[in-house]
Amino acid sequence: MHLRSAALRIRLTSAVTVHHPAVGHFLRHGSNFAPRQRFAMRTAYFKQLPGEEQCQISFHLLLEPLKIDKVFNFNRSLTEPLDSSLERIRANVEKELQKRNKRKKVKKAAQSTEAAVEDAPTTTNQPEPVVEVAVSLGTVGSAEKLPNMTIAELLARFDGVGPADLRLTVLGTDFAVAYNSPEVYAVKLPASILADFYVSPARLELHFATRECSEYGWYRGRMPASGNAQQIAWERVGNGELAYLVQTGDVGHHLKFRCTPKDANGRAGPATEIVGPQPVQAGPGQCPFEVRHLFTQHKLKDGQFRVVSYNLLAELYSDSDYSRTVLFGYTPPYALELDYRKQLFVKELLGYRADILCLQEVDTKVFALDLVPIFRQKRLAGHYKAKRNVAEGLATFYDEDKFEHLEADGVIISEIVERYPELWDQIKHNRPLVERIADRSTALQLTLLRCRHDPRKHLLVANTHLYFSPDADHIRLLQIGFAMLYVREQYERIERDYRLSGAAAAGELALLFCGDFNSVPECGIYKLLTERFVGPGFADWASNETEAVRDVALAQPYTMASACGCPDFTNYTVGFKACIDYIFYQQGALHVNDVIPMPSEEELAMYEALPSPVFPSDHIALVANLQWAT
Repeated sequence: MHLRSAALRIRLTSAVTVHHPAVGHFLRHGSNFAPRQRFAMRTAYFKQLPGEEQCQISFHLLLEPLKIDKVFNFNRSLTEPLDSSLERIRANVEKELQKRNKRKKVKKAAQSTEAAVEDAPTTTNQPEPVVEVAVSLGTVGSAEKLPNMTIAELLARFDGVGPADLRLTVLGTDFAVAYNSPEVYAVKLPASILADFYVSPARLELHFATRECSEYGWYRGRMPASGNAQQIAWERVGNGELAYLVQTGDVGHHLKFRCTPKDANGRAGPATEIVGPQPVQAGPGQCPFEVRHLFTQHKLKDGQFRVVSYNLLAELYSDSDYSRTVLFGYTPPYALELDYRKQLFVKELLGYRADILCLQEVDTKVFALDLVPIFRQKRLAGHYKAKRNVAEGLATFYDEDKFEHLEADGVIISEIVERYPELWDQIKHNRPLVERIADRSTALQLTLLRCRHDPRKHLLVANTHLYFSPDADHIRLLQIGFAMLYVREQYERIERDYRLSGAAAAGELALLFCGDFNSVPECGIYKLLTERFVGPGFADWASNETEAVRDVALAQPYTMASACGCPDFTNYTVGFKACIDYIFYQQGALHVNDVIPMPSEEELAMYEALPSPVFPSDHIALVANLQWAT
């Protein structure tokens, strides 16, 4: 191998023979269960994230004769001259050698003292061999010498073609330079892992890689009596997916997750492994939702589809001192933890074998790391609409084998009010009212699907979660008023764009509106959607006197009904028990075949209220089987 380079050399000790292992490793964090990254042999990783002014340089130097086994990490400014960066690398390697020599001298001194005490002949200290430390960066097989450029200039020079012909040489060891290699930046497993439930990483951040292209592995092993996780004998389990269905036989074992990051071009970075902090535990026993699953053991046939609407209870509202001590003070602390609850609601949702799922209070990380990878294995695809300024929102999923996805849309209702002057002009002069509406981050999500069995059939699915405050019936009524104006606008556009003339009458386009409406059946929202009109004298308009809405009426053009009727409870807590969630469907185009029975109040009160060890949310899922009317 021929190297021409900008090199820095300093004479320290004599030359040595270097042996390289096949793979190196290091722990990036201090725990026994911390992620372990397995570096490719003889690779130096240069990383520069977009927008950052630093280049990160990492390599694993393993020199057995010198007793060096260390990963070196550097953060260098892009404007720093290359020679300065190489000098810093050289200085750190020299420091590591000095530490090794110091330890060796201390050990020899101790041995000499011990020998003298035992009146044994002392050994003559031999001079340390001279080692030449050299650090260089150059091209392979080229006579061209690299100029003393900055790191930014170096990266720009090799960007695009990749620095495949670059070598970093440290103490005679050549490292191929990998620039912006796929990397597992952060990974974490849940604190709670239950048998018979799915597990996936609680956190997985990749750089220069995608989850879809990366490779995964799950392993199980028992902790030895020493308590040293490094001594666990691992057995591969699972099928290489990001999510793993934990088996009963895994109870008592620790699980290990391995990710090899890859990009769309097939480039792979170093694999990272992490061990779960606790061994797998047995589940909570039979949950009431598993009784409901007896009614959903099979997928529905073509022409029919099963719909689920469910508020999952976002971590934002369950993980606070107030929620733990006041709002859900009756719930065991472990049953409020998201790592515990998400295992339950994922299993619950999958057990309904739904064709459409409209979910509310979905944590952004739960959508990305739990729902998407697990549902993908079941041929369920979906999209997400976050609320404004919070890490929770709406998610809608659909069965790819039953529906073709045509469009996805999401808006914040308070941001579209001025585009509908027929309603906005009637309230815009009421300042307290307008300010309260503007402060709301309520979202509306739309999904347009085409039936694969009968391509003439189109379904417009709306999903929302309206404002919750007890004194805000008027706000919620206005929110649904603006939402229905937006839905109508999109419905009519879809009729035009897809040439679905007379769609409602012909059953070519049907509206489905699901969500947590935070409104009981006696309120105006239910009246508007089922009776199509709410007059100016309706009581909801005066739910807050300061913001009272006067002389406003609402109307919407669709004949709608509640698929599940009005159950006694869709939300069940100590402080509030009522029906506030609905699946509204367009009559004439759709009709209801079956409604999956709701849990009994005895089941709901098993642990006083919800959430509980067997109910992962304070809400109850609505499940209905629908069919095209014609």
